[in-house]
Amino acid sequence: MLTKAKITIFYCTQCNWMLRAAWIAQEILHTFSDDLAEVALAPSTGGRYEIWLDDILLWERKADAGFPEAKEIKQRIRDVIDPERSLGHSDTPVVSRADEEQR
Repeated sequence: MLTKAKITIFYCTQCNWMLRAAWIAQEILHTFSDDLAEVALAPSTGGRYEIWLDDILLWERKADAGFPEAKEIKQRIRDVIDPERSLGHSDTPVVSRADEEQR
């Protein structure tokens, strides 16, 4: 039997990012509930906001210039645990207004 992955979300308590971390955890669980062993919230400090899948850093607020959209983090998780899986509407590319005007 394959071992299921663990997601850990480190969030800065000084910055009050707990609700943001809880929201993204909910989004991850909604999409990957059968594929993950757990999604953990890990309090931290110093402006830290990171999302790890086992020992793989999926998102770092400082390096990735902000916070992830649910769509982006779901795609990064899927790309590691099941690259062939369709995420439905989360796989639909976003078309900007400028792109629409060029058509």
